[in-house]
Amino acid sequence: MIGNAVRVMRIATGEEADDVQDDGKSAAAKELDSKGGKKRAENMTPERRAEIAKKAAESRWKR
Repeated sequence: MIGNAVRVMRIATGEEADDVQDDGKSAAAKELDSKGGKKRAENMTPERRAEIAKKAAESRWKR
C-alpha cells in the first residue's frame, strides 16, 4: 500500500511517468458496454449460460 502512495507522489511531482494506457472508449461507451453484458445474461436461459460457461472453461483448460 505504501509503495502505491510513493508511486502516486512521484507521478504527481513528475519524477515518474504515468504509463496508463487509454483504450479509446469514452466513459459513456464503457458504461453501456457493462450494461449490455448484464442484459444479455438476464435474457438467457440458465441452460444457455451453463453451455457458454462450459465452453469457456474448456477453452481455458486447453491452454
